[in-house]
Amino acid sequence: MNLGVLFNTDRLGAEELCDYAQNIEQLGFESVWLPELFTRDPFATAGFLLSQTQTLKLATGIANVYARDPVATISSSSSLQELSGGRFMLGLGVSNAGLNKARGHQWQKPLGKLSSYLTAMGEVKLTSPQLIAPTYVAAHGPKMLAIASKQADGANTYLMPPEHVGFARKILGEQAELNTMLFCLLEPDKVVARTVARKAIAYYIGLNYYHNAWKQFGFTDQDFSNGGSDHLIDSVVAWGSAETINQRVAQQFDRGASRVVVIPIGSKTKGHPDWDLLDTLKKQANN
Repeated sequence: MNLGVLFNTDRLGAEELCDYAQNIEQLGFESVWLPELFTRDPFATAGFLLSQTQTLKLATGIANVYARDPVATISSSSSLQELSGGRFMLGLGVSNAGLNKARGHQWQKPLGKLSSYLTAMGEVKLTSPQLIAPTYVAAHGPKMLAIASKQADGANTYLMPPEHVGFARKILGEQAELNTMLFCLLEPDKVVARTVARKAIAYYIGLNYYHNAWKQFGFTDQDFSNGGSDHLIDSVVAWGSAETINQRVAQQFDRGASRVVVIPIGSKTKGHPDWDLLDTLKKQANN
């Protein structure tokens, strides 16, 4: 059972960041996934954490294709794969129009942009040993999932309801990997849990491409107002007791996930992952 962790570590200092990765490794998780926002470079951070761990895999989750050209991406990922002994994974995506415009990039149609980028990566010939890292595409809709199946090793999904796992698996086929990113919150009180969950995913609730993806599974515009309906929140965030969250994680695997990447949020963690949640999840997975 491949379990990973994704958390915004940009608020952590170098020593805390190292402790974070080493603690996750000691708990027995397979991988740590690093987002690309507006602070640390995910490739440089991955290199640092690979040097501080022994078995843990590091992955970009996700690296923005607008941020660097295909040669730079394949060079960085191949270098990390070679120098770590095969412990790097490359997650790629187009991010969104707002973030890319803020970086000074001209937004292009996502399908064409990503497909041509992957094609260009495949044509790069490096002079150093070229050990290609597994490459996963951020994908929700059927056309992007098809690109993930044909041009990459699989797909990463994010903030999708449980029904999306089977939907994605059907399009990807049996060979491609499916990594599902799942927000998890160890909080049995439904009022507190939903309040914390709404705050954690507030940015995404306002994005149209998430609306389009959610509408495929019966959600309507009413579900996207006022911070998200209870039905939407309960579908895309696994909250409750340890037993309930473990059942939600197991459900992802049962429906076709190859890897579940936990996003640990909490009401009292103050910018740090919920270690009680992560410890509980891994203990249950080992039983």
